[in-house]
Amino acid sequence: MARRNFCGRTRREFLWESGCGFGSVALTSFLTADGFFNKNAAADDSAHSAGGATNSHNSSFPAKAKSVIFLFMYGGPSQIDTFDYKPNMIGMDNKTIAVKTFGRGGHRNEGRIVEPRWKFKQYGQCGKWISDLFPELGTCADDIAFLNSMTADSPIHGSAMLMMNSGKILSGSPSMGSWINYGLGSMNENLPGFVVMLDPKGGPISGAKNWSGGYMPANYQGTILRAKGAPLLDLQPPAGTSRELQRDLIDAIAENNQAHLATRAANSELAARISSYELAFKMQQSAPEVVDLAREDAATLSMYGIGEAKTDDFGRRCLLARRMVERGVRFIQLYSGGAHNDDNWDAHGDLEKNHNHHAGATDKPIAALLKDLKQRGLLDSTLVVWGGEFGRQPVAEYQASTGRDHNSYGFTMWMAGGGIKGGTTVGATDELGAAAVERPLHVKNMHATVLRQLGLDPNKLSYFYGGLNQKLVGVEHVDPIHEIV
Repeated sequence: MARRNFCGRTRREFLWESGCGFGSVALTSFLTADGFFNKNAAADDSAHSAGGATNSHNSSFPAKAKSVIFLFMYGGPSQIDTFDYKPNMIGMDNKTIAVKTFGRGGHRNEGRIVEPRWKFKQYGQCGKWISDLFPELGTCADDIAFLNSMTADSPIHGSAMLMMNSGKILSGSPSMGSWINYGLGSMNENLPGFVVMLDPKGGPISGAKNWSGGYMPANYQGTILRAKGAPLLDLQPPAGTSRELQRDLIDAIAENNQAHLATRAANSELAARISSYELAFKMQQSAPEVVDLAREDAATLSMYGIGEAKTDDFGRRCLLARRMVERGVRFIQLYSGGAHNDDNWDAHGDLEKNHNHHAGATDKPIAALLKDLKQRGLLDSTLVVWGGEFGRQPVAEYQASTGRDHNSYGFTMWMAGGGIKGGTTVGATDELGAAAVERPLHVKNMHATVLRQLGLDPNKLSYFYGGLNQKLVGVEHVDPIHEIV
């Protein structure tokens, strides 16, 4: 006999009778997604609901990519020690020069040169100069577009990371993954559209604000997935209670289908929330399969460096990113580095120790990811983005160290796949790598390029909130980086 609560009703009776049939709201959301209702009418309704879309997401751009993998090097890699070759600095070590810098140490007008600590060599037909930190990635140079003149608005980790992820230095706005899922929708109803995989040392500064859905419904925010152990925390319901309640909710939705179809789009926010519960229920079956690497052959595991102490963790996460792309996940973000100081790329003290460690953990897995996607025919439809929240200065931060302070005046990011023109380099910094001087690019240009490659117009994709048509790229027109598309 069904268990009854203090009101004398079973859970199923409560769900049936409460809220004037609120289960039908969720049913309506499901039926709309399946095309049961007129889609144009549904779009009109949602546009006028609280926080609804103000555009149909149509774009004049052909979609080149379906998914994005963002390899986030948390802490800020040094551009002049990785992909921005500065041969004129050789022989200038410890020389004090006039140079304007701005980092956590404030504004300075001079500093002591720390010349690049690694040798560079040319790779590929494009002849790109790449440092010895990335010998494996160098073999992929002809597939990569290097952006050597990136700039950002802040040299401070928290605000710079928010800008890289959401386009704004203040918290509260949706992240890029949220915008993409809002604009394109999901390709797999059993998995999140936006997945984040953190470094085992911990999350980055500002935490979940970096993958927040901001003012959008909660189903657009990022979902944390772990490479080992339970892939999703708090996914399994407590024994004997929550899972039964979930099942009752789904049954109630089905039982209400004929009686309440007329309540179409009565509460879109509630429908989205219930849809997220339904997604969680489906993920209980789908997520464990995604992280099961037992079906991958030994050659693939070895290619990613899985089983090697230095590369195992990041290699697993890169391989999982490929598996999620295969299953239709729209946006996957991997963090290299966590917590604080030398646990990430934030090399304020011993530059060589820091960058040898983090590049050594990521070089082989990233090269494997690009090659694996390519050999499976997935690189053309997958846009891979690499970079940190800013770069580093050409001068020492302290009197007796090789560490570099933060630098948002000029740094390097790169893109590959997803219709990007490989073997190219856009922009340049000055002779010291201190500031962008040729074709300066802003973080917003990178965001605009990502949206364009996905077939979304960055200057039209908007979400009405706070009386404004909010956009990832802001209110002013922003161009994608035309040289690489």
